[in-house]
Amino acid sequence: MDTAIREAILAIVTTDRERVIHSSAPVFYAEDEEQRERVALLLSKVTSGMVHDLENGCLIIVKH
Repeated sequence: MDTAIREAILAIVTTDRERVIHSSAPVFYAEDEEQRERVALLLSKVTSGMVHDLENGCLIIVKH
């Protein structure tokens, strides 16, 4: 029996606190673009997820 999480947004990483107001996924706030990229990379490694850039200042980590 496979009990893995699939097809879900696992986390959101952003530098803009106004961009994400409510979310069922955890939101991580970064100080700058470099930290945003680093946090997203580390979260994707830990969760075995993929990082997607929404091109609005937010990165999402998803499980396909």
